[in-house]
Amino acid sequence: MESGTKVEMEGKFSFTVPENMIFLNKDDTIKMEQEHGDIPTMNEIGSVHPIEDNQNWALFIEYEDTGHISDDEQNEIDAEALLQSYKDGTEEGNKQRKPEEQFHVIGWNVKPSYNAATHELEYSMLAETAQKDQFLNYKLQVLTRTGHVSFILVTDVPSLVQDKQTLRDKILKNFVVKEGHRYTDFNAETDKVAEFGLTGLILGGLGVAAAKKLGLLALILAFAKKGWILIVVALGALGGLVKKLLNKKKNGQPPADSDEEKPSA
Repeated sequence: MESGTKVEMEGKFSFTVPENMIFLNKDDTIKMEQEHGDIPTMNEIGSVHPIEDNQNWALFIEYEDTGHISDDEQNEIDAEALLQSYKDGTEEGNKQRKPEEQFHVIGWNVKPSYNAATHELEYSMLAETAQKDQFLNYKLQVLTRTGHVSFILVTDVPSLVQDKQTLRDKILKNFVVKEGHRYTDFNAETDKVAEFGLTGLILGGLGVAAAKKLGLLALILAFAKKGWILIVVALGALGGLVKKLLNKKKNGQPPADSDEEKPSA
């Protein structure tokens, strides 16, 4: 869908496609991921891609109806414990990969932080391939009445600041959570409540109870086996697209999301 088009999503959100961008609906987004050898999460509700050749990013939008997520633990997120768990889980997973296919977690590129006023959680983990190419997957998650919307920005380190600004100024401002579905519309008497909080959301949704039962390392390995999307993209979804973006930048070719490679919207 071309710029200026207003898109209705899930009956709960609307999105006006910004100038110089195109929007792919759920089906076309999943098709594109599969063509890149990635594993769709099936939570996709769309994706946004730049038209201009000098822009090299991709944005995936997902929605999960998990129930209302409490933000009570906003001041209790242990970033260092989460980081160590991802490092341990990644190195354990590397034992099952060929040396040239291994990757390593370097650290937080953006430490987990929560904005109580806007009900937004953001974080980004930096990793590198066996060839020392660095990549990341920036996540901005907006809590809603019944779940959360994830904006997953696939880019590289030098472009992150600029691309994050594009996400906020041009994409997020055109994304509307409709009245009745906002975080503040929660009704404790009627609405389902999620079994996890912000830490559980960072871990992918299994929640604190599962983390305590399985242990953080086992939890990460469980995610990896299921191919669910994590902060580190190469554990499953979006790995192929990231590799393609890195290769395009290295070779100075048009971006992976140029019109000639996109499925029709």
